[in-house]
Amino acid sequence: MNTASAPTTDETSLSARETVKALCAYVRPHRWAVALGLLCALVGAAGGLLQPLATKTLVDRLATGETIAGILIALTAVVVLGTAVEAFGAYVLERTAESVVLAARRSLVGRLLRLRIAEWERIPPGDLMSRVTSDTTLLRAVSTQAVVAAASGAVAFVAAIVMMAFLDVVLLGVTLGVVVLVGGAVALVMPRIARATERSQEAVGEISVALERVFGAFRTVKASSAEGRETARVEAAARRAWRHGVKSAKWEAVAGSADELAVQLAFLAVLAVGGARVASGEIPVSTLIAFLLYLFYLIEPVSQLVDAVSHYQEGAAAVSRIAAVERLSTEVPARQSGVLPGQGAAVAGPASVRFEDVSFRYRPGLPYIHRQVSFEVPGAGMTAFVGPSGAGKSTVFALIERFYEAGGGRVMVDGKDIQEWSLSELRSAIGYVEQDAPVLAGTLRENLVFAAPRATDDEIRDVLARTKLDTLVERLPHGLDTPVGHRGSQLSGGERQRIAIARALLRRPRLLLLLDEATSQLDAVNELALRDVVAEVARETTVLVVAHRLSTVTGADRIIVMDTGRVRAVGTHEELVAQDRLYAQLAATQLLTPTR
Repeated sequence: MNTASAPTTDETSLSARETVKALCAYVRPHRWAVALGLLCALVGAAGGLLQPLATKTLVDRLATGETIAGILIALTAVVVLGTAVEAFGAYVLERTAESVVLAARRSLVGRLLRLRIAEWERIPPGDLMSRVTSDTTLLRAVSTQAVVAAASGAVAFVAAIVMMAFLDVVLLGVTLGVVVLVGGAVALVMPRIARATERSQEAVGEISVALERVFGAFRTVKASSAEGRETARVEAAARRAWRHGVKSAKWEAVAGSADELAVQLAFLAVLAVGGARVASGEIPVSTLIAFLLYLFYLIEPVSQLVDAVSHYQEGAAAVSRIAAVERLSTEVPARQSGVLPGQGAAVAGPASVRFEDVSFRYRPGLPYIHRQVSFEVPGAGMTAFVGPSGAGKSTVFALIERFYEAGGGRVMVDGKDIQEWSLSELRSAIGYVEQDAPVLAGTLRENLVFAAPRATDDEIRDVLARTKLDTLVERLPHGLDTPVGHRGSQLSGGERQRIAIARALLRRPRLLLLLDEATSQLDAVNELALRDVVAEVARETTVLVVAHRLSTVTGADRIIVMDTGRVRAVGTHEELVAQDRLYAQLAATQLLTPTR
């Protein structure tokens, strides 16, 4: 089975400097908490450093017959205090790590919801979701534990080396020789961990993409008996994640065991050399014992350093994927205009729309969808856009909403270039009904007031009656507060379409953009009723309709015929039947007129 990866964001790996800079940006707001955690870790490390020296003193006192009770009490106090301080520091770091993850997720979600439509269409939603969930989780360890582990491990390592030098320089030389040899081998392993982790995270993103694909067309999958094929597709991505995860685990195991190997080899070397020095009388046996204790003490700081580097490699992979999202193009955050959604009609009346020589294509290299499109809608009334598929009708709405930016010419609303409008002002004046009439998971009330959160109960009841939804509310067990299911799964297609229209009307828009397919699943009675509602709304609001069924717009005030990205003709139904051959053919095909 072909299981090629889905297209994702621009995956340009960050340099080490850029990665460190990005990590510092996440940690900086929590620097004092991280510093407290580091201080606690150092206090715990200091307690450990004192134990070998105390042991040496204890052995020396035993040899001379002196009392050791005071030393034992002091050691016990140091161990208990160090453990308590380390436990508190660990809690502080865990809490800080969760805060870092929360901040990263909030930042990502805020950015994803401001993505330009072109970026959103280019990237599978499942991949974006995996970056918010899976990738940010990797920041937990690298942003706090790795920082503290590296700092405390380095300090403890240096302090232990100093103490070992104080005890015996020759044995220190033997120890460092072994540690450097093993450390060099570990350094070769770290890049492999980074590569394996990044591939594993990409595969996790593919799993999310595959699942999102299936759940987005769940009924189609079942009706096509495609469960087995789709399961195999998801399993293939899961196997890739497993394979790269195992590879990462393998190299992490190698790196993780290297510290113990280094200490064990150093122990054997020190035991051999130190035993000879004790036998020759160059050092007392208490010095050898203390040195060996410091050697075993080195296991923890060396392990901390290795873990810190491993976590850094994992975090670097996650930071690169998160940074790729942060490079995506977003809309400029909307500034507050003072006009609340739902208040537009009361403030300024119906909006006028004018296109002046507008040209547009989705990306460079693709054919133009609009070629110098010009038309004018003076305000109020219904204007319909008709024409063959691919003529550019729906793109008119997308440009008005500024989902895309025109490549040439100007789009004017109320005589003002929409580039001069803030997005909040522009979109608060528009009611937009999409082709697939999306309904969100939640209650019926939440869906109705989604675009007009300040709508009153009276306004809701009025819209329900106008869209013939009042009978639906009466049937639902909890009325308006009944959950409608994922994507409105508990509703019929016609009910979802009426909810989408009611949602737009409840906003009291100055400009209503309505796609003809938004009423395609309604029965004749409900469609006729909604057509009357739209006609009533058109008396006080500018209504633009993209029509594929001409029967829905024969009574429109003006009809704009589009073909191959241009405006072909403008007029009423009767005028266009008489004057425009393409429109006459469309009307005849749909049995609205005799074939000419």
